[in-house]
Amino acid sequence: MNAGHALRLDARAGRLTGPTGSMVPGLTQANLAILPAALADDFARFLAANPAPFPLLARGRTGDPHLPELGRDIDLRTDLPRYRVFRDGRPVGDPTDIADLWRDDLVAFAIGCSLSFEAALVAGGVALRCHAPGLTCSAFDSALPLVPVGPFGGRMVVSMRAVRRDQVARAQAISAAHPQAHGAPVHVGDPAAIGVDVSQPIDGIGLTDIAGGEVPVFWACGVSLERAITHAAPDLAITHAPGHMLVTDHPARAAEPQQIQPLVQHGE
Repeated sequence: MNAGHALRLDARAGRLTGPTGSMVPGLTQANLAILPAALADDFARFLAANPAPFPLLARGRTGDPHLPELGRDIDLRTDLPRYRVFRDGRPVGDPTDIADLWRDDLVAFAIGCSLSFEAALVAGGVALRCHAPGLTCSAFDSALPLVPVGPFGGRMVVSMRAVRRDQVARAQAISAAHPQAHGAPVHVGDPAAIGVDVSQPIDGIGLTDIAGGEVPVFWACGVSLERAITHAAPDLAITHAPGHMLVTDHPARAAEPQQIQPLVQHGE
């Protein structure tokens, strides 16, 4: 049994109900969105139009709660530590399983997550205070618009990690090699320049302080799914609860090395 399968079984049994964060370094973690089939094609086009926040890893079959291409014995009804349920676009609960909510018309989408490349950042010499047991990065609403498609739209959610100033370019280059985990940052420096209030992290979780010599670095975030669902307001939709990801069996591999231009540090 690999580490991803073991973690999913812990979630299925109710032994794991908290954030996945640094629990499985080196494995791909995924955001989850589950919507009615009537909206699935529009949603797929919306994801394709917004590749930074929504790199698609897998799309399920209508009514099927399994994604075998991402790992052994995955059951999307039970295998995440915690979910978020939406009714008519409004969050109504964060259960630890959704077996009683599953319907034959639901379609699942797994979308890449920046937690997947954190181990690569650390291995590459980027110091991250948020990458440790019990700690996680923070996420914020921003003013950056998503490209609308059909009923889906809204504004991007971004994740934030405090990075030492002399390591920002390295963090950019390493993350850019992981396009299936949101890729390179969308902004560096002044949070207000993209409409972020660092005193208001989503769900109140994650490190938000910036220490001396550090710079806030922002990546596109899959929690943007929540804003798109609120915009479309389907009768039922389900996502992961922020930070409580689907852990797959796949290694978080980097793409081919590429030449990265030095990142402009906005707001400096």
